[in-house]
Amino acid sequence: MSPKLELISFKLCPFVQRAVIVLNEKGVDFDVTYIDLKNPPVWFKEISPLGQVPVLKVGDEVLFESSVIQEYVDEVNPPSLHPENALKKAKNRAWISFAGDLNMLVFKMIQSKDKAGFDKVYQPILAKLMQIEAEHSGKDFFNGGKFALIDAAYAPLLMRLDLVSNLCDIAFLSSTPKMKSWSHKLLAMDCIKKSVVDDFKQIFTGMLGNVNGYLATKLSK
Repeated sequence: MSPKLELISFKLCPFVQRAVIVLNEKGVDFDVTYIDLKNPPVWFKEISPLGQVPVLKVGDEVLFESSVIQEYVDEVNPPSLHPENALKKAKNRAWISFAGDLNMLVFKMIQSKDKAGFDKVYQPILAKLMQIEAEHSGKDFFNGGKFALIDAAYAPLLMRLDLVSNLCDIAFLSSTPKMKSWSHKLLAMDCIKKSVVDDFKQIFTGMLGNVNGYLATKLSK
């Protein structure tokens, strides 16, 4: 019998959300333990090689790095959510890495203290979204008609862009129709809606206000 999986995270982490989406889609039983990254427990420091989340506990073993955790969950719970074609699979992995870079840009955008700092990050985000638009199948999912790991990898990013767009009236996908349609499709899926805590929107909104940066001035009253 396989050991029950336990994900270690904090409630706003986009990277652990990738793994939760895959676990949800595959119907795997698992636990999530949330920690405060500003004051992590001693046991977390002992098991996390990088001092970062997500961490996946598999019995006495520990995995780290979100894309690795995604791949492990996918591999031990067939059928695979990766394309069968080796080249397509490799390209998907590369674009999953690209999503990680985009997530970090969104984090910098959230941290921007003024409009100049915001614009410095906002424009590169739009440029990267255009790059993904050019690669997207134009169908329901990135590769076509079947949900894949790459869709799970981009959903947390799209969820955050959707929230910032609605809360702060900032457009991200107006020039990328395939991305816009993809976002609507993904954010309506149960495996994605249930991949965050129930009060995620409230926590995210509170975080934007607490940063006391440019986006806080744009929050809808």
